[in-house]
Amino acid sequence: MKVKEQTGLVAMRGKPLVLLGDQLAVGTKAPNFRVVDGAFNPVMSADFKGKVCLISAVPSLDTYVCSVQTKRFNEEAANLPSNVVVMTISMDLPFAQKRFCDSEKVGRIMVLSDSVWRDFGTQYGLLIKDMGLLSRAVFVVDKNGILSYRQLVPDLSHEPDYDAALAAARHDASAGQ
Repeated sequence: MKVKEQTGLVAMRGKPLVLLGDQLAVGTKAPNFRVVDGAFNPVMSADFKGKVCLISAVPSLDTYVCSVQTKRFNEEAANLPSNVVVMTISMDLPFAQKRFCDSEKVGRIMVLSDSVWRDFGTQYGLLIKDMGLLSRAVFVVDKNGILSYRQLVPDLSHEPDYDAALAAARHDASAGQ
C-alpha cells in the first residue's frame, strides 16, 4: 500500500519536509492507532474511549523544543479535568523515553512510542519521510472520538499554541456534562 506524501506543510529551520499520511480535518473521526508504552506493551487509541485525549506529537524528547513541550503539557495536566488524558507520542524508543521522564520528572502524562509500527505517524499524517521522526503537532480528540482540535506546527523549531490546545481539551471535557 502506497502512503500519501505531502509537501509544503512543515519545515525544519526553513527546509521543507515531506510528510507521510493523510492530513486530518477537525470534525472528522480520529483514526485509530497503536503505539507502545515504556514496557513495549501495545496501547491503542480505543483504550481511551469515552475520555478526552490531548495528544502532543514531538520529533524527539532529546531536543530542546520537544523537551519544553512535553514538560509544559506535563505541568498543565495537573490542572485539567480528570476525564482528560494527556499523552506525548514520539519515535523515541521506550528506553530513551523512560530515561527522559525519570530525569525530567515527567509523570502526569503518558509518554508513548510510535517506533514499532509507525501507525500513529502515518494515520495522523505526521511521519517525516527519510527521517523516521514525527512532525510537531497537537490534537484533541473528544470523548466521542471526533477530532476537535488540530495544530500542525509549521516549523519543527517552534512550540505549539499551548493555550489553544488546553482550552479545546477543557471545552471538550465539560461538554455534555
